[in-house]
Amino acid sequence: MIRRILLAFLAGAAVLLVPWTVYLAQTLPDRYDTGQWRAAWVGFDVALLLCFAAGAWLGLRRRRSAVPLLSATAALLCCDAWFDVMLGWTSAERWTSIALAVFVEIPVAVVLALAARRLLSTTMPRRTVTLRDIAMRDDPRYQRVVSELPATADDVTRRTGLHRAEVAECLKTLQDNGFVRRDRKGQWISIPHDLREPKPDDYDGADRERVTAFLDAKYANEVALLSWAAEHRDEFGPWATAQRTSTRLTEEEFRELEVEYRELITRYCHRRRRPAADEKELSVRFYAFPPPEAVPS
Repeated sequence: MIRRILLAFLAGAAVLLVPWTVYLAQTLPDRYDTGQWRAAWVGFDVALLLCFAAGAWLGLRRRRSAVPLLSATAALLCCDAWFDVMLGWTSAERWTSIALAVFVEIPVAVVLALAARRLLSTTMPRRTVTLRDIAMRDDPRYQRVVSELPATADDVTRRTGLHRAEVAECLKTLQDNGFVRRDRKGQWISIPHDLREPKPDDYDGADRERVTAFLDAKYANEVALLSWAAEHRDEFGPWATAQRTSTRLTEEEFRELEVEYRELITRYCHRRRRPAADEKELSVRFYAFPPPEAVPS
């Protein structure tokens, strides 16, 4: 309902602005002497400065609130370019205004708009678990290597006790599957993934049994992990939390909830590229399912 009202308001405003714009075009003078000219432009530039500073701060932290701020800053730059050029068209500084608009203000506005779009659409690589992924999960060497990242290959070799050739092989395989990448300083960095469960029905014979065994082991491990966390709930201090609720949703609403959760996790996974001194690795799980009494026996 609110969405429909908002859309109706926007459409109505667009329609009403047509005669108003025509009226202004016919009645406004070509020249007008006004006061507070300096205060108006200085105030505008101060607002633009604050938008740049706040956008930089929020952007560095990958906050979603940076999206409307970056968009607003881009709009302000376009307005700045428009009024600089139009109001200075008959002055000696006309070409300076045009040059600033074409080579500075408009390009920066485009960059900010693209940055806002990127923050809004940032996603983790999303695909279904493959048999090759399962093989890597069954090999404890890969888990040991990934747990030491970010690090150089030499650091991983020293910390894990594996041979240099083994570490190089693991990193190469992980890189080929998109799980790690090497930065400009030579360190290997993990890449968060949104991995979907494979469906046993998509496989035949031994491969189906392998996928089924993988899923059984995965959920057995999840149950064991949850049981362990419940038993040690008083030992985590401020580093653990849990919420539980029940709600009634349509399937469409449930999918919206899932999408919003994935966006939230993605934002925090991409929030910082380098480890911080006070950070800890946290296991985060999201399960939503009908309660036993709602499932037909």
